[in-house]
Amino acid sequence: MTAHAPAVTMASRAEHVQKVVTPGGITAWLVESYAVPLVALEFSMRGGAAQDPADKPGLATLLASLLDEGAGPYDARGFHRAIDELAIHLGFGADRDSISGHLQTLAKNTDRAFELLKLALTDAHLADADVARVRSQLVAELKRDANDPDAMAAKAFREAAFPDHPYGRPARGELSSIETLARPDLIALRERLFARKDLRIAVVGAIDAKTLSDHLDATFGALGAANDLISIEPTIIAGAGSRRIVTLDIPQTTIRFGRTGVTKRDPDYFAVVVANHIFGGGSFTSRLFREVREKRGMAYSVYAQLNEYDQCPMLIGAAATKNERAGEALRIIEEEARRFADEGPTEDELDKAKKYLIGSYALRFDTSTKIASQLVHLQMDGFEPSYLDERNGKIAAVGLEDCKRAAKKLLGDAELLVTMVGRPEGV
Repeated sequence: MTAHAPAVTMASRAEHVQKVVTPGGITAWLVESYAVPLVALEFSMRGGAAQDPADKPGLATLLASLLDEGAGPYDARGFHRAIDELAIHLGFGADRDSISGHLQTLAKNTDRAFELLKLALTDAHLADADVARVRSQLVAELKRDANDPDAMAAKAFREAAFPDHPYGRPARGELSSIETLARPDLIALRERLFARKDLRIAVVGAIDAKTLSDHLDATFGALGAANDLISIEPTIIAGAGSRRIVTLDIPQTTIRFGRTGVTKRDPDYFAVVVANHIFGGGSFTSRLFREVREKRGMAYSVYAQLNEYDQCPMLIGAAATKNERAGEALRIIEEEARRFADEGPTEDELDKAKKYLIGSYALRFDTSTKIASQLVHLQMDGFEPSYLDERNGKIAAVGLEDCKRAAKKLLGDAELLVTMVGRPEGV
């Protein structure tokens, strides 16, 4: 399904969010909108690739990929036919800390869509033949990645940043071990992770609270009450100040760089958001873009962004340039990091960054699926709907001294973990 419901027009976004609590104790955030006859649902459960057994990386990814490959009375082909016939969009995925899913359907097909979602969550076959087929697809992706400079740089960075930690393992598995992933492993992981505890749900569209409540209990109520998660220890990015080079005979070098970041609960977080936009997050206005691309023409793209795993906030960036200019590009990135940490932004940079961040926020809410996704992320981060109204005010309140302090907090001594793939010169 390619159609999307338009955003709900909101003077206050938060006041349109209803908290629905079902008789079975399942909680969801609902935004009713009847502008078009669509219903969009997003959900997330704690426990993703970080929960893979140490010797079986890729298990959560494989599990998520198999949920719609046959369930209940349907084999894989029959399940996909049942979805396609009613133009239902249903999919699942796994990241480091969660397994998630999304559902979009015409309102008239809501009953059937929830039935199919329930089958996928509670009665997926995970049949040996389907496991082998989807596993072979992952193998093909891993083989492509083995010679892809972006994927290689990300892999080298992950392994250097998180040695001896679950975050250092490959989320999609390894060629050396992926063939060992089998149906019993998938069933055991599903039993550990799929539960009502730590389940977060958001729904947007043409559905009322009572109808939604009934569907939620029927769909998610069949899950177990509690999960059984392995404790993931808090960590930081290791190797700050070091460089790892992976030699690949190609004409340009891919650079990945980063350091430990700042959590969303930090009192300076919104100032950090503004500071990062000025440093590397602004697509065509950031200091990195101006210095690396505009002034010197070294790279088509260069950026830095804020990422946050449950147990490690991060500043992550990347660039690609000709081999002969790789050392120079890295030097400019590191110099800008030090300069920005020491001096912070100008008033003009601060003003432009705040205007952009405030003005572009509405773009996160221009379809029903985007709204549902934002609401689930807020729940996973532990925020209330009031965040929707407060966020822009907090950005607007960031002053120059706040942003300077945040730049120092974010970049610190400007020591970066760097990985490079290619034949970089001047490093």
